[in-house]
Amino acid sequence: MAYQGGYYQDPNQAYYGAQYPPQPGYNPNYPPQQPGYPPQQPGYPPQQPGYPPQQPGYPPAGYPSGGYMPGYPPQQPQGYSPQPGFVQPPPGMPGAYGAAYDPETGSVKGFEFNDQSIRRGFIRKVYSILTVQLMITLGFITLFLYHRPTKLWVQNHPEMFWIALGVMVVTLISMACCGDVRRKAPMNFIFLTLFTLAQAFLLGVTTANFSSQEVMLAVGITAAVCLGLTLFAFQTKWDFTVMGGILFVAVLILMLFGLIAIFFPGKTITLVYASAGALIFSIYLVYDTQLMLGGEHKYSISPEEYIFAALNLYLDIVNIFLYILTIIGATRD
Repeated sequence: MAYQGGYYQDPNQAYYGAQYPPQPGYNPNYPPQQPGYPPQQPGYPPQQPGYPPQQPGYPPAGYPSGGYMPGYPPQQPQGYSPQPGFVQPPPGMPGAYGAAYDPETGSVKGFEFNDQSIRRGFIRKVYSILTVQLMITLGFITLFLYHRPTKLWVQNHPEMFWIALGVMVVTLISMACCGDVRRKAPMNFIFLTLFTLAQAFLLGVTTANFSSQEVMLAVGITAAVCLGLTLFAFQTKWDFTVMGGILFVAVLILMLFGLIAIFFPGKTITLVYASAGALIFSIYLVYDTQLMLGGEHKYSISPEEYIFAALNLYLDIVNIFLYILTIIGATRD
């Protein structure tokens, strides 16, 4: 027993790490210490930092002793084999909910535009609505062409033309400017139905001034052009969605050119005007189709805007038909 600074310390009790003052009658040899008692446990008290105590072979390679790897989730130890089909994302990939990693392009996309099932359902819905619109329009055109009493009734009631024009303008502006009108059902379908009926009526009145052969020829050419442009929009690598500003300027120039053509009528200027209009709205059809497709294009329409997408495609097809019909009529004269 050693005396240190007013305290006695028993060497056999050093593992407690305690020092205490001497007590009266204290006998350092009592109780007698057994040899090797208390038994010294190897590694006790634990000297390694961290909890739990380090076992042989722990931590695995790649882990610092005494803690976890920084960052979340922790790195997998060496020898870890991922499950079949697992794609290891690149470092720094966003981990927020709704993000998805595309291994083919090496890009991270939002859930809304990456989920192909949602996009395919959106495209089917748009083309279903567009097909119904075109069938209604074709029915009105056929009625005005081949049913003479209907044609005579419209000629005797010119006010119907202006009523249909007013309904078309009001419904078009409402759907274009008011998001709730074109998104909330059944209001969006009601407005779209009114617009389609008014537009079909106006087209029927317009085609009544042409022969049935000319109108059917224009319908066939329009169908072939629109089908080819749609397939081109699906397959091409060119991104037409960045041309919105250029197309808007082109339409403004076309409108100004149309106003000039009113004051300077003639076959040549009519052919030039109709050809330019058909070309511009053909590009618009590709533009609106790629907006609907989404994918790798820079801009896309939200899947909630199926009414707006169908309206855009319908207007493009109607304008292409009118300009082709104008070209046919100008060549006839």
